[in-house]
Amino acid sequence: MRWQDPVAGLVPPDRFISHAEETGMITRIGAWVLEAVCRQGAEWTAAGLMPRMTFNASPRELRDESYVRRVAEALARHGLRPEQLLIEVRQSAMHESDRTLEVIQRLHRLGVKLALDDFGTDHSSLSRLRALPVQVLKVDRSFLRDVPGDAASGAIVRAIATLGAGLGMDVVAEGVETLEQLRFAAEAGCGFGQGYHFARPLPAAEAQLLLTSSLAPQRRAASAPARSLAGLRR
Repeated sequence: MRWQDPVAGLVPPDRFISHAEETGMITRIGAWVLEAVCRQGAEWTAAGLMPRMTFNASPRELRDESYVRRVAEALARHGLRPEQLLIEVRQSAMHESDRTLEVIQRLHRLGVKLALDDFGTDHSSLSRLRALPVQVLKVDRSFLRDVPGDAASGAIVRAIATLGAGLGMDVVAEGVETLEQLRFAAEAGCGFGQGYHFARPLPAAEAQLLLTSSLAPQRRAASAPARSLAGLRR
C-alpha cells in the first residue's frame, strides 16, 4: 500500500495508515484495497499464475459484521475462489471483542485463508492463539533485523517457527533483506520469507514479470523426465 502524493511523492503506509485508522478513512481505503486485490488476482489467474493474494484487514474492518459479506461479494464479482485470498490480521486481534472473533470465524468458514501478522510484538495468549482459525504465522521483521548475529533474536525466531509448525501453520519470516537472514530463517524452520531480498514493492505489471520468470523453472520441470523431477523434489 503506497500513497502517490502530488507533492510528497510515494508515501509509505507507516506515515498515513494510523491517521486513516483514527479518522475512519481506513474503511474506504480497505474497500479500495479489497477490490483492487481481487481484480488483480483475477487478471493473474487468467494469465495462468494462480496467485494467492495477501492483504491486511484493519481492526475497524474486522469489527464490522458486514465485512464478510463484502469479501464474499468481491470474490464472486471477480470469479476468485475464497482460498485465493490470504487476509492478514494483527496480533492484537487475539484480544479484541467477541464480535471481531466472530467475523474472523466467519471469514474462515467462507474459505478465506487467515494470517496472524507481526507475531511476537504484543502480549499474546497461547490458548487464544490455539482458538483462532489462522493458517499462517508471520514472524515480525524486528526479530530478523539482527540475525544471525544476535542470539536472543535468533532464539525467538526459532521458538515462533517451532510453535507455528506444532500448530500446523505455515510460518513466514518478515523483513528478509539479506541472504544471511534468508538462510537463518530457513534453518530456523520458517517455510516462507518476505522482504526486500526477494523484491522491492512493484507495480502490477513488473510483479507479473517477476512471477512469470520465477515459474519458468517449474514449468520446464513439468515436462522433464521423472528422474529429474525426483531430483528437484529433494
